[in-house]
Amino acid sequence: MAGAPWPWQRGGVHPLLRTVLALAAFLVSLLVVAVLLQRRLLYFPERSELAAAQARAARLGLTPWLDLSGGLRGWRRSPVADQVPRARLLVLHGNAGSALERFTYLAALHPRGVEVVLLEYPGYGARPGSPSQQALTAAAVEAIDALAAEGAPIWLLGESLGSGVAAAATAQRPTLVRGLLLVTPFAELAAVARHHYPFLPTWLLLDRWAPLRDLSGWRGPAVVLLAGADEVVTRGEGERLFATLAGPKRLLVEEGAGHNGLDLSPGLAFWDEAVGFLSSPR
Repeated sequence: MAGAPWPWQRGGVHPLLRTVLALAAFLVSLLVVAVLLQRRLLYFPERSELAAAQARAARLGLTPWLDLSGGLRGWRRSPVADQVPRARLLVLHGNAGSALERFTYLAALHPRGVEVVLLEYPGYGARPGSPSQQALTAAAVEAIDALAAEGAPIWLLGESLGSGVAAAATAQRPTLVRGLLLVTPFAELAAVARHHYPFLPTWLLLDRWAPLRDLSGWRGPAVVLLAGADEVVTRGEGERLFATLAGPKRLLVEEGAGHNGLDLSPGLAFWDEAVGFLSSPR
């Protein structure tokens, strides 16, 4: 004997089942949107035409730093012949703006004998491409290789998201990177994402920056500067990363400062301390 027909066999759907299906469809749609748009939520590049970027750089006393094919790597001052700096520092900036907005680092470190080179990320400023973990890491590694051919120790400055780039590049070139200066760094992007979006599964992340993982085998010197009231990556994330660094290290905290509110004035004693620590013989 045939049983009673199911609801859909009677031409209808049970209200509870309809609600479950609608909720499932909403969640799937939310996950799809999260996957498709997450890089737009992570990277905020300021784009510009090359001519405009060159004019802006010229006002700062900088010239384009080109690769062997003539493509834009970033910006630097023209090297002086027969003048070797105490170190060459590659700036790996945060997720917003462009490299030229980080001129503060050059103003602080150039008078202290450190040549500062500003790397432009793919998809930022006048550099073509699209930002991603693979693209930014490849650009940083290529820049390290280019600087290594010029001599002088190579230091990396990783700012916020740039701390992830610095760590990933160091993992690929551990013998070339001789020092790290990490400004408002984080240990794992997944942890930062959980802090801000606890309702989204972190396994959806396309770019899984993890300095804690990438620097686990590195033994070089590192200076870590944290914002005491960091509302973006949080102070705790920076402290967690610092605790795992295995080489000589120095932690400095600017109490009360927010993520984008650090005082990086060129005249601060912090710069003397950082340069002295990274350049000390070991």
